[in-house]
Amino acid sequence: MRAVVVREFGGPEALEVVEVPVPEPGAGQIRIRVEAAAVNPVDALVRSGGTVRNGMALPRERYGIGWDAAGTVDALGAGVTGFAVGDRVIGMIDRLDLPLGAYAEYALLEAAETAPAPSGASAAEAATLPLGALTADQALADLALERGRTVLVSGAAGSVGGFGVALAAERGLRVVAVAGERDEKLVRALGAEHFVPRSAEVAHAVRRLVPGGVDGVLDTAPLGVTALEALRFGGAFVSTVPGAAPVPRRRTRVSTVWVGADGERLAGLSALAGAGRLPLRVAETLPLDRAADAHRRLAEGGLRGRLVLLP
Repeated sequence: MRAVVVREFGGPEALEVVEVPVPEPGAGQIRIRVEAAAVNPVDALVRSGGTVRNGMALPRERYGIGWDAAGTVDALGAGVTGFAVGDRVIGMIDRLDLPLGAYAEYALLEAAETAPAPSGASAAEAATLPLGALTADQALADLALERGRTVLVSGAAGSVGGFGVALAAERGLRVVAVAGERDEKLVRALGAEHFVPRSAEVAHAVRRLVPGGVDGVLDTAPLGVTALEALRFGGAFVSTVPGAAPVPRRRTRVSTVWVGADGERLAGLSALAGAGRLPLRVAETLPLDRAADAHRRLAEGGLRGRLVLLP
């Protein structure tokens, strides 16, 4: 089968399409025929060697690329229940030290970290869900805000931020979205009550809308201290970008979320998406052999939705 791997770290040109044996599922695993694999910033981190330099992964001869996959169950490992060959599923491969990832014609998923694909969604749409939605969902869980409270979401037009806006609204939170000026209509459609352009003096603008400051901050396109200044005394702040969280002040609670695969919660998010309550946004689809082009496009920024590779 074909798979995209990295043997020497570098820019997008480091991505190689190679022929490798089809992997066999071990106990508790599912093998899927991959129909779509989303392109995420963590993929570029692995490709560039950042995970090894930062002590997040050990050196090895070859690294697989890709976390998000959507496809059809092709084979089951020992002990797997709840899935059958032919099922449409989604999953996230959240390990950084594997020789194969989601950028491949076949991939292995842990059954406990796999979920049914959203009803009515294309494979490309379904592949955009796992990492982005789970990150936003777990960050909102860490904020632990009660219904009716206010939350600022930075990067609200991006993948994680967009899921953050939609899931916060779904939880009954009042959302203040920060994004580019051209994205106001988009983020309001996702569920934002208030909009602040990122070109504004964010803290001042937010405090005019919410006197005293918001109850929580979900910082997905790091504003750091700027967003912290919009937070009320004793509020909660969660960053989704490692190393970007500010020093807590005014008895605020500051943390960083690193997403973890969770099949049960992913199934719930998939059900929301299938019911049309969680938008799935595809920026563009490309064939697997254009993975390098996808990484170049990712580096340019400005995407509204995820790039998706089609093996």
